[in-house]
Amino acid sequence: MRLRSLSIIFCTLAVAATIPAIAHHSFAAEFDINRPISLDGVVTRFELSNPHSWLHLEITTEAGEKQQWQVEGGAPNALIRRGWTRTSVPAGIQVHVEGFQARDRSFRASGREITLPDGSSLFMGSVGIGAPSTE
Repeated sequence: MRLRSLSIIFCTLAVAATIPAIAHHSFAAEFDINRPISLDGVVTRFELSNPHSWLHLEITTEAGEKQQWQVEGGAPNALIRRGWTRTSVPAGIQVHVEGFQARDRSFRASGREITLPDGSSLFMGSVGIGAPSTE
C-alpha cells in the first residue's frame, strides 16, 4: 500500500513538472527571423505577466484598415531588470515597435525594441533558443 501511494505521488509530481515545459516555446517555433516588421500604432494594453509580456497595439494601415496586433516581449523579470515597469507603455500612447512576425502570418509578433513618443527606447525582446542576438 505504501509503495502504491509513493508511486502515485511520484507520477503526479512528474506530470506537474512537465506542464511548464509544454507551455514554453522557442523563438523559432513561433516567429520567423526572416520576416522583420516595423509597427507604428497606439497601445491598447500592456501585460507584464508570466511567462512572456504582451503589448497590444491598434495599427492603422495605409488603406485605413484597423488591425489589432499582439507583440510578445521577454519575461517580466527580464524586462524589469531592463528598466520596464507596469506603466512604461500606458494605453493610448503612440509607439514604434521593431520585431519579427509570427510564422502563421497572423497579427502577432515577437518584439525587439520599442520606441516611445519621447524618442527613448526599451529592449523588449526574448533571448534564448532561436531568438536573434542582441548585437
